[in-house]
Amino acid sequence: MDFQLSPEIQQLCDKTRQFIAEQVIPLENDERQSSHGPSEALRRELVARAKAAGLLTPHASIEMGGLGLSHVAKAAVFEEAGYSWLGPTALNIHAPDEGNIHLMEEVATPAQKERWLRPQVAGQTRSCFAMTEPAPGAGADPSMLATTAVRDGDDYVINGLKWFITGAEGADYAIIMARMEDGSATMFLSDMDRPGIVLERSMDAMDACFTGGHGVLRFDNLRVPATDVLGEIGKGFRYAQVRLAPARLTHCMRWLGQARRAHDEALAYARKRHAFGRPLAEHEGVGFMLADNDMDLHTARLHIWHTAWLLDQGEKCNFESSRAKVVCSEAEWRVVDRSVQILGGRGVTAESAVMRIFTDMRAFRIYDGPSEVHRWSMARKLVHQAEKAEAALLREGSAA
Repeated sequence: MDFQLSPEIQQLCDKTRQFIAEQVIPLENDERQSSHGPSEALRRELVARAKAAGLLTPHASIEMGGLGLSHVAKAAVFEEAGYSWLGPTALNIHAPDEGNIHLMEEVATPAQKERWLRPQVAGQTRSCFAMTEPAPGAGADPSMLATTAVRDGDDYVINGLKWFITGAEGADYAIIMARMEDGSATMFLSDMDRPGIVLERSMDAMDACFTGGHGVLRFDNLRVPATDVLGEIGKGFRYAQVRLAPARLTHCMRWLGQARRAHDEALAYARKRHAFGRPLAEHEGVGFMLADNDMDLHTARLHIWHTAWLLDQGEKCNFESSRAKVVCSEAEWRVVDRSVQILGGRGVTAESAVMRIFTDMRAFRIYDGPSEVHRWSMARKLVHQAEKAEAALLREGSAA
């Protein structure tokens, strides 16, 4: 086991950390933000700064204009970018664009990459991923997909309602998941200004870190040419796993940076703030919380790095990414919650960045599947593996 980063990646991490401290954190109180995230103007300024620093869209391939980072390298760099809630926006590695870029690299045709992916890697455009639906449609259970796509000549006609679609407002294009007449699912690409796409409203949400917020999208007889099918007809659920397994992990990476930021602020405060004749950090109750923070941060980082390493070996990591997502979302949330407690009144006000991190991060236990769904999925796989192992032993015994 080698946990040492290469000199090149360590240098990139150091560069990213300095960039976040000097170019991004000073903009955290910029007025070009609302409850629905950074404005497009602020996003473009952040992207311009990252581009000038040579840090824009580092996970994209070199061919497309990125740095071609491995999953392990992403783990290290994305954590540094996540130290500010504006950092992922600056580096163009925020959800849903980061996952969409990965999916497009893997599945899109050369023509589709030139039309939609290359401008996105350059930070010129944004995207959204339209899969989640209100009840009784697809949520944690994708098999309940209700949006339909019907072939009509050279086009497909899409009808349905999507909600909680991150980045929908102001997005340039969408990846749309729809059910076919045979019950399979297909992904479609569409410019957002096509007739038949209606942004009904932006939803009020706990977080405020995603440009474009979370929208409700309605598709009314949206016509998509057959040339704009992403991948092959009927393979939408398979492509969703291509996107979601790495995307679960990159969420963990970015939020780890935020959790580390919260811990750093709590630690600094506990060292300086006095109560009952000594610094808070010298009181056992506070000291234990700081120690628990460190253990949770380290545990989360190990899960991220191990799963990233497996992805780099070519593993699909559906099980491992679920495990990491549960462990990291809960561990990182505990770190932020304890940090609020240590900071006391400062932690529940805008006097500290921790209050903002707290409200942004809570939804992480919901994004890309609630913890309960991942635990249920893992349990099924564990039982299946045990049954296979038992059957193999019985076969060996019979052969003997």
